[in-house]
Amino acid sequence: MIDLENVKQVHCIGIGGVGLSAIAGILLSRGYKVTGSDMNHNDKTERLISQGASIFLGHRAKNVNDADLVVYSAAITQDNPEMVRAAELGIPRASRAQILGLLMKECRNSIAISGTHGKTTTTSMISLILEKTGRDPTILVGGNLSEINGNVKIGHSEFFVTEACEYMDSFLQLKPRIEVILNIDSDHLDYFKDIEHIAQSFEKFTHLVPEDGFILAYDANPFVSRIIKDLDNVYTFGFSPNCDYYASDINFNASGMPGFDVCRKGEKLCSLQLSIPGEHNVLNALVSAACCHLLGVETDDIARILDDFSGTQRRFDLLGETHNGIKIVDDYAHHPTEIKATLNAAENTPHNKVWCLFQPHTYTRTLALFDEFPASFEKADVVVLTKIFAAREKDVYQISAKDLIQEIKKQYPKKEVYYFEDFDEMASFVYNNAEKDDMVITMGAGDIFKVGEMILEKDAVEVAGERI
Repeated sequence: MIDLENVKQVHCIGIGGVGLSAIAGILLSRGYKVTGSDMNHNDKTERLISQGASIFLGHRAKNVNDADLVVYSAAITQDNPEMVRAAELGIPRASRAQILGLLMKECRNSIAISGTHGKTTTTSMISLILEKTGRDPTILVGGNLSEINGNVKIGHSEFFVTEACEYMDSFLQLKPRIEVILNIDSDHLDYFKDIEHIAQSFEKFTHLVPEDGFILAYDANPFVSRIIKDLDNVYTFGFSPNCDYYASDINFNASGMPGFDVCRKGEKLCSLQLSIPGEHNVLNALVSAACCHLLGVETDDIARILDDFSGTQRRFDLLGETHNGIKIVDDYAHHPTEIKATLNAAENTPHNKVWCLFQPHTYTRTLALFDEFPASFEKADVVVLTKIFAAREKDVYQISAKDLIQEIKKQYPKKEVYYFEDFDEMASFVYNNAEKDDMVITMGAGDIFKVGEMILEKDAVEVAGERI
């Protein structure tokens, strides 16, 4: 059992990651001395250094020598030299999720947002409603949120809002009083055996909520509905009037942004006109409104804040527009369900052709969901793929993006499908062939966003050349 009371110095292995960097920031704010290590510096490590952390480049055994506690990210293996050294010295070791759970335990209104899809957007929405109504929450988001200038904000109240990731069962270490369950879908099949295994993990997650807490769950997902059927402390949300909270009169304005009424038991609580596209964001906004309504936030404030919400980075994020009217959008979608939702959202926005520039994420996901990927690109007019982003994996699965291209062409023989390994070649091809009012969406959880940046850079060079 980890006890933070006797800890003075914490060493974080993988401190540059989005999850552990947030934990390190909270520990610094609470007076702990924080050191850390990672393979590369980034904006998060630079920010932590400016706040007083000491960060080493590379993993070496000596980095942990003075630590009272070692905290590690999900990407760190037990044979990491710093993990080995900590074991030799008898230094307690804890996962990032374990420490997050201890920090959450200190706050009465701890809110954990879970689900295979939509966690970052929903966490951001709930966080901003609480923040902008003076509740001063501590916030941990899985992406960068411009309003808090990053992925973490240190609050000084009973409110604690965080994403709850199911990967490696890490969310079972959390201590939430309030849970949001957005959906349950097949993913992380390098850890989970199958969808049933995933559902079992989520069922265990529901049992973490105390008697005075509650769960908000999406009723139309069959796995979600099954795990909540015998629970008393559940509020459902969705599109059906049978839900405790439901969306009605959904419409899309001229810009493709959805509007709808938030209802409870036949009563309209408020009307929303979102500034982000997609029916999936109707659900994200609906459950955010429901959660904050149950916490006592006025519905007028909920509507005002959600109407102004402009999204988080890498979630249908408009990077810019070329001089000849090509919109460049970036999105984190890397699962077939997410790709489909993003392309459906694009369909409702004004455009000529939709180009989907997709980078598959991990060999295991590409292999496990191979049969689902082709249909997810149905709404794209042009699909451009690049090689698989390996992340933590080695290429031993005998699967490639070229296999995916063959299957897409087989199912959609008339669809334009291309492949480029080199990002600059891909950017040049798209820039030279996309036309006015086309929408180019870079898509994936890796570094595909760089292609969108390259396209805009090429445009800037061309415009500058014409001016000269």
